[in-house]
Order: sequence, then C-alpha cells, then structure tokens
Amino acid sequence: MTRARMPRPHEVAAARRDPRLLRALRERRHDEAWRTRGTCQSVDPETFFPAPNEPADAAVALCRSCDVQGSCLAWALEVGDCHGVWGGTTPRERRAMLVAWRSEVDPDPDAADEAGPPVRDRLLTLVPLS
Repeated sequence: MTRARMPRPHEVAAARRDPRLLRALRERRHDEAWRTRGTCQSVDPETFFPAPNEPADAAVALCRSCDVQGSCLAWALEVGDCHGVWGGTTPRERRAMLVAWRSEVDPDPDAADEAGPPVRDRLLTLVPLS
C-alpha cells in the first residue's frame, strides 16, 4: 500500500476554485438527511470504492447527476474521509480540497460570529464567480 502524498500548492489553489468545493461550502449543514436521497442508494457500494488500480469514472459519473452532491462532499471533508468517491471527487482531489476546506471552515459554528464574515463570503472574495 502506498502512502498518500500531501497535495502541492498548485493543487490546493485549484481546489479552492473547484465548483464542487464551492457547492459543498454552500450546502454544508444545509440538509442533514442527504444520505436518504443520494443516487448511490440504488447502486452497489463497491462502485464507490474501486481498487487503487481501477478507474473511478463510473462512480464520479453517477455523482454528477446527484442532487445531494454538495452535502455528500461536505460530509466527507468534515470527517476527513480520503477513501472512495464522495460528492463526485476522488481521494486525490479531496486531499487538496481538504487543505482548502480546513483553512476556510470554522470548526465551531458558534464561533462564526466572532470570526468575521461567513465562510462563503470570505471564499467568494478569494474566488470571484464569473
């Protein structure tokens, strides 16, 4: 088994602009029952956990059409899950997103008032929507 490497700075910078991460930030804690409505409910779970030498294309394609993709990715980033496909992302993509996520999300939601503008507003100033 190989050890996962830390993402490089350019990978983290790209992750900060990734629309999937921006959606996850918007939908964070928005829908607590997201698991019950996921497209993955009707698919074999093994699809989302391919072997290291197998492509994850089938799982990523299923996630693209899912209504709860943002909530799913937010959950995976919050718990730090780096295995399998979550929210349409591979483990490698999520490692870079995780660095960006941890630098932008306050661990304590009650501390948001003291920390300044909401996370979404801080991130949007860094990544303008076009």
